[in-house]
Amino acid sequence: MSHVAVKEAVLPFGRFPGVDTILGPEMRSTGEVMGIDRELGLAFAKSQAGGGWSLPAKGTVFVSVADRDKPAILGPVQALVALGFEVISTAGTAAHLAAAGVPVRTVAKYSEGSPNVVDRILSGGVDLVVNTPRGRGPRADGYEIRAAAVRRNIPYVTTMQGVRATVAGIEALRRGGMTVRSLQEYLTALPSLKEAAQ
Repeated sequence: MSHVAVKEAVLPFGRFPGVDTILGPEMRSTGEVMGIDRELGLAFAKSQAGGGWSLPAKGTVFVSVADRDKPAILGPVQALVALGFEVISTAGTAAHLAAAGVPVRTVAKYSEGSPNVVDRILSGGVDLVVNTPRGRGPRADGYEIRAAAVRRNIPYVTTMQGVRATVAGIEALRRGGMTVRSLQEYLTALPSLKEAAQ
């Protein structure tokens, strides 16, 4: 195959205040978009743009991950720092990142009172949110963080696979941006069924 396709569900979270953005089996998308390119990073970036979330090329990333994800978050965050992003985090994740030599500033959790990360997101001081959930519920800090990101239309990531794809997308965009090709161009580049069978 000469291309990668990434499909993204379009979910109208902005129309339903109070609904957690963590996907569940009961949720239905209002549509789907697809990004296609020669590499995963650009295909992912196109899928996000099609779904209404443009990946930032620079700025501040907020990172707060569950304990199970702390070992895996180091590589993606180091890549974002190398791209020039500033990193802010709540105490637990900040301590883990700082111990590995990642420059990070600590910000208070929503439950710790103002000023906190939700205040910072709502004021426009965050360009990307990385928050892997520790649980569900209206009083959970993660819920408030994700809800604030939706209100400000800031891209947010809730899985480690999504974090890696997001970093690949940002790196690809920084290398040269998106190009547009028709589906017919991609299809003509595919081998015929007869050639594939041989």
